[in-house]
Amino acid sequence: MVKTRIILAEDDPNLGMLLEEYLNLKGYQVDKFNNGQDAWEAFKKDKDAYDIGIFDVMMPLMDGFTLAKNVKRDKSNFPIIFLTAKSLQEDIIQGFKIGADDYLTKPFSMEELQLRIDAVLRRVQSNPIKTGQNIFEVGKFTFDSKLQQLKSDNGVQQLTTKESQLLRMLCERMNDILERSDALNAIWDEDNYFTARSMDVYITKLRKYLKDDETLQIKNIHGKGYRLLTAVEEI
Repeated sequence: MVKTRIILAEDDPNLGMLLEEYLNLKGYQVDKFNNGQDAWEAFKKDKDAYDIGIFDVMMPLMDGFTLAKNVKRDKSNFPIIFLTAKSLQEDIIQGFKIGADDYLTKPFSMEELQLRIDAVLRRVQSNPIKTGQNIFEVGKFTFDSKLQQLKSDNGVQQLTTKESQLLRMLCERMNDILERSDALNAIWDEDNYFTARSMDVYITKLRKYLKDDETLQIKNIHGKGYRLLTAVEEI
C-alpha cells in the first residue's frame, strides 16, 4: 500500500520531532524540514511526490505563508494545513486567502491533526459534486471542472480545487440559489464561522475571474447563499 507522503515544515525541533514520529507511526511518510526555504527547495525538486503539506507559519528563512504561496503557484490544488501559535482572525483569514485547506492553532492534539489531515485528503481526492457534466458554458467563458480551468478569449485561468468545486456548484444551479450550508458541507465538510469566511474569500476570487463579462454576476442572497446570474438583474 502506498503511504501518504507529507512535507512538514516546522522550526521548533521538539515539536517537529514529535510530529514526525507520531505521523510515521500512524502510517504516513513524513519529510521534515526546519525552515520554509529547505521545504520549498525539496518541493520544487519533485512536487508530485507529496500528497499534503503541513506548514508552521513563523519560520526562519521563509515563513509558512510565503512557502504556501510558492507551492500554490507551482501546484494550485496542493492541500495545505497551517500550524501557528497565532489565533488572530486576521492571520487565519490570510491563511485561507492563500489557499489553506485547514488551520490548527498551537497547542493542539496529535489526534486532532491526524483527523484533519484525513479530512482534507478526503475532500481533495473525491469530488463532492456527483453530476457527470464537466464542461460548462458561462457567459463568454468555458469552464472545465475536470481540468479546473476557466477559459476565454483572454486566456486560461487555472483554478484551485476549492475554486473549481465552488464554481461547479454555482454553474449547476445557474440562476438559482446555492445554499451556503450545502456548499460548506460539500466542499469543506463543515459549516462554521471559519469555513464560511473561507468560502467568502473564494467567492471574491471567482468574481474577480468573471469580471471581464459584465453579463455575469455572483450575487449574495442574504441569509441564504449565492446565485450565479447569467445576466445582471435584481431579485
